[in-house]
Amino acid sequence: MQQAVAIESQSPGRRSGRPADPGGELRRQLDQAHRAMWALYKELDDKNAALNRSNEELEQFATIAGHDLQEPLRKVIAFAALLREEHGQGLGAGGRDYLARMDGACERMLVLIEDLLRLARVTSQARPFERCDLAAVAAEVAADLGAQVERERGEVVIGPLPVIEADPVQLRQLLQNLVSNGLKFHHPDRPPRVTVSVRRLDGDRIEVQVADNGIGFKAKFAERIFQPFRRLHGQGRYPGTGMGLAIVRKIAQRHGGEVRVESTLGEGSRFVVALPCRHGRQAAGESARAAGDGR
Repeated sequence: MQQAVAIESQSPGRRSGRPADPGGELRRQLDQAHRAMWALYKELDDKNAALNRSNEELEQFATIAGHDLQEPLRKVIAFAALLREEHGQGLGAGGRDYLARMDGACERMLVLIEDLLRLARVTSQARPFERCDLAAVAAEVAADLGAQVERERGEVVIGPLPVIEADPVQLRQLLQNLVSNGLKFHHPDRPPRVTVSVRRLDGDRIEVQVADNGIGFKAKFAERIFQPFRRLHGQGRYPGTGMGLAIVRKIAQRHGGEVRVESTLGEGSRFVVALPCRHGRQAAGESARAAGDGR
């Protein structure tokens, strides 16, 4: 019986063949996870580089195609003007109407091309980030839109705004697009009122908020309106190409931020642009290089 017990007590060591090493197994698992993590990181980095190349190629294409398309359109407009001037009486009312429609279509196409170029220039003609006084930028925007404010009998209210690191030209374009939209899409039963304010967030970030009391829209369209050439209303009711908010989003993204909208149909909308107050050296260097090489 004692011999059987002795044999029984030795049998686990014989079955294993070597001492248990839980630490070694853990190290092997950690090493496998580490290799998998770096493989995933490299894959993401490669995809990001490919996406950046694709975006640069798209921006170059948009710029080249835009310039190439503008010239023939301008010629069509010029020849239409000559035809109207020299042969307008012989065309009759119907012919003159066709010419007017052709002029209108060409002018709209020129505006579309110019807006497409503006979208491409957000990165292709980027300027370095610098000290940007948002209060001064907002005041300039309000002054530029003074005629529209007077025409709509509205008001633009600007609250206290901070100084941040940004591209002043692009932030002026961002604010102008948002404030102008607030005036344009006003409610027919009340004069437009657009407010520009800032809310400070944790981590040295801010939210620039542009709110209006206009017509608003349904929540299901909150993402669609930021897509290029997407419109919620017909061309005849509200002018525009549907590119303004796409430009706003691209400017926000170029600054390391994001934009969202909260809206209630019939009551108004509030656009919120989250931005960093300062940029790291790497972001500033990339911004300077983008401006220096004319991308």
